[in-house]
Amino acid sequence: MPGAEHPRGEQLPAEEHRIAIIGTGMSGLGAAIRLRQAGITDFVVLERFHDVGGTWRDNRYPGAACDVPGHLYAYSFAPAPRWRSTLPKAEEIHTYLRDCVTDFGLEPHLRLNSPVDEARWDGTEMRWHIQAAGRRYLSRFLITATGLLSEPHVPELPGLGTFRGAVLHTARWDDTCDFDGKRVALIGTGASAVQCVPHLAASAAALDVYQRSPPWVLPRLQRPVTATERSLYRRSPVLRRLVRTAVYWLRESWLLCFAGPVHRAVSTCVAGLARAHMRRQIPERDLRRRLTPAYPLGCKRVLLSNDYYPALRRAGVELVTDPISEITDSSVVTRAGTARPADVIVLATGFRVDRPAIARRIVGQGRRRLSDAWSDGMAADRNIMVAGFPNMFLLLGPNSGLGHASLTLLLEAQLDYVLDCLARMSRRGLAQVEVLPETQRAYTARLHQYVQRTLWLPHLCRSWYLDPRNGHNTAVWPRSVRSYRAMTRRFSFDGHRVHTQDR
Repeated sequence: MPGAEHPRGEQLPAEEHRIAIIGTGMSGLGAAIRLRQAGITDFVVLERFHDVGGTWRDNRYPGAACDVPGHLYAYSFAPAPRWRSTLPKAEEIHTYLRDCVTDFGLEPHLRLNSPVDEARWDGTEMRWHIQAAGRRYLSRFLITATGLLSEPHVPELPGLGTFRGAVLHTARWDDTCDFDGKRVALIGTGASAVQCVPHLAASAAALDVYQRSPPWVLPRLQRPVTATERSLYRRSPVLRRLVRTAVYWLRESWLLCFAGPVHRAVSTCVAGLARAHMRRQIPERDLRRRLTPAYPLGCKRVLLSNDYYPALRRAGVELVTDPISEITDSSVVTRAGTARPADVIVLATGFRVDRPAIARRIVGQGRRRLSDAWSDGMAADRNIMVAGFPNMFLLLGPNSGLGHASLTLLLEAQLDYVLDCLARMSRRGLAQVEVLPETQRAYTARLHQYVQRTLWLPHLCRSWYLDPRNGHNTAVWPRSVRSYRAMTRRFSFDGHRVHTQDR
């Protein structure tokens, strides 16, 4: 693959760095900050878009917000005492990440508008060759920080390409789209749908919400953070740590609903709270029946909202549970043959979690692509390292989501593990490290055993947590954050193959 060229035709020299990071979302920027804090400055961060922020740059739909308390959603090494809500909005988090770039001096390391075309391991040189936007980069180590929620899932609906109106995905929002007076068809009832439905219902002339399966919805317990509180948090690091610790243990306790010896009983009790929440907001028995899930609470993502149910009762809003059969140039047709006119289609259909696009562009030993290594499902030792891909670390990769707490907690544990590995390699004069296949297989087997004691099983429900190729949970960590932090506190060369520069 040719690199960028000078006007006279010669190829530009490659940029050489110790470490290359792909992605500038929460994980990519977190890695960059921690590297600088560790005294490592020879790294580059490649970002395919014009701005940093990852998920919080892409998800700009009305109502986009975090379901995790702000005290936990900020890095512990970069506190955010300025949140204006206990559950921050998307624009607040995006601003926070931009501020981190400035506060930690990351600008010189960024290469924006640089989508990675290929990252190929050279076993002779023991380094990665990366092609991005016509430029070449060489690095000893590769940190893949694209996460699992980066590639929008567009359902294969017959006729979707013939629709004459605007088609938007919630992860690729068009701020110029005007919904006033329009007939809107919203497909999906997951997290993004629950957040944007109330806003679309207030502006659209008509809103049809197409539901395949209803979500469990609990009250959204949030409030504004007062100016006095923000001032106290800025002035008192001790207070910030105390509140963060309290919130951490509160959210850790939520795991009882999803995993462990009493999770079924706890899930049943919490489902009772969700039903009570629905009864308070929806008096119509038939609508409640169509909105009541037929699977255990926690099997899919549990959603938080105070205005989703009331929005479904508004004049001009219809909940459609008949499956979609096709899209015409101006309507959505369901299996019963009903054609509902639409001017705009909003796809609130989530992400392609089981087949990350970046995996097709990473080539390891033996010219094997990561997508081929994952042809039967994603897997990585400690969710970080993949056999056959030396000197590569995944951040927020397989089984790195959390159903009960903040993903930044797992991210920081992964960063500790990566930095400890780099430090130990430097002390021993090592140039290459790779997890052994048997090590990865043993870890994956233990992980599957842990999953058996959770609600994330294929016979209970169908969700994006489960890989449709094998039915395994490859998205969510099935145990406590504390257990994961203990497992990744120190890197060990046991179970790994290492080489020095002069092997």
